[in-house]
Amino acid sequence: MQREHRWKRNAAVLLIFTLLLIAQTPLFAPFLNIAPLKRVFAGAPYTLNLPTAFRLVSTVPAVVTAVPDARKIVPADAGVAAVDVMLGHVPLSRMNVHVYPDLKVYPGGQSIGVKLRTPGILVVGYKKVSTSEGENVSPAEQAAVKVGDIIRRVDGQELKDAGALTPIVERAGREGRTLNVEIVRGDRTFTVPVKPVLDPQDNTFKLGLFVRDSAAGIGTLTFFDPNTRAYGALGHVISDLDTKRPIAAGGGAILPSTVTAVDRGTPGRPGAIRAVFPDERKKIGDIERNTPFGIFGHLQEVPKHPLYDRPIPVSFAEDVKVGPAKMLTVIDGDRVEAYDIEITAVFHQEVPSTKSMVIRVTDPRLIEKTGGIVQGMSGSPIIQDGRLVGAVTHVFVGDSTQGYGVFIEWMLRMTELMRETSEPNAA
Repeated sequence: MQREHRWKRNAAVLLIFTLLLIAQTPLFAPFLNIAPLKRVFAGAPYTLNLPTAFRLVSTVPAVVTAVPDARKIVPADAGVAAVDVMLGHVPLSRMNVHVYPDLKVYPGGQSIGVKLRTPGILVVGYKKVSTSEGENVSPAEQAAVKVGDIIRRVDGQELKDAGALTPIVERAGREGRTLNVEIVRGDRTFTVPVKPVLDPQDNTFKLGLFVRDSAAGIGTLTFFDPNTRAYGALGHVISDLDTKRPIAAGGGAILPSTVTAVDRGTPGRPGAIRAVFPDERKKIGDIERNTPFGIFGHLQEVPKHPLYDRPIPVSFAEDVKVGPAKMLTVIDGDRVEAYDIEITAVFHQEVPSTKSMVIRVTDPRLIEKTGGIVQGMSGSPIIQDGRLVGAVTHVFVGDSTQGYGVFIEWMLRMTELMRETSEPNAA
């Protein structure tokens, strides 16, 4: 009898030991809903979905405070701490917590005009010149100037607009000189000789190029910071209409825009917002960067938001989830409104992409007026559970009620608000 009792006791001890051993392995963490690494902003409490028998203990209370018996942590200051999940006095799992400085921004939603200048003049095509000898030539093409190149200087003279090129070419042609054309191609800068030819049709000298010095369009402001005046918009890069290549930013501005009409989207044909710039001399802000995740710069002044009287928190990429959300945009005049959408898919992205989530418009008002997502809504902020989580970037051509959104984290990394390489200091 004693032997059987001792055997049962030893079996129970062995079972408890085995369960505790398993509980401390990484394989057990998912059952406790514990991420090995959790990123949070200072001042934003985070609750773990754990049974009441568990409690949390922080290794660095100055960085992360564990609330007794609440299974909740309160990030107090930027830094790194470990939080142990305890059953009684036995540690079962550990979560490393990275606390980032508190970050809140205003969501945008305002329609904006975009005027982006290139750092020089952009080559967008070739123009064959019919010479008096009956040849069709493009001197620039023969000199290996390529579509997408930027002409920065000619004979040492810096070009700030396309109109400055014509008199330089004409003068060199009349003098029979060859021009030294400075080209920027990607990361390379080099000079090629190009000799103008006479076009007998209008008796002027030409290089045989089509060029452009700026691009203009309509988009949506995504966010702005009231302290630094940093802003982000569009959610995707601005590319040249002809070359399909991203335009290097040589300056530019965002302007107030008033929506005058909407071309409704239909299957196979994306719609578009039509808008005007009421005052092209009134600049809202500067364009300093044209990146894969939108345009960025600083505002002239912090505008009053029509829907939010204070900044709102932002979400890390891993915190965005499938479910209902709101989208802020303008479809009439300059009135920002919130519309119901559904986030139907969220993609785990270790490498940032503008297609981070799939969204579906569910608001009957927006569907009736626009058919869903239309061109010009790029950059419309997406808000979920009171947090800014992303921005609209693309529409599905076959179904205008659906489209893609980008995580707001990828946009914020393009600013001083959340640099890509920034990590909280270790405690």
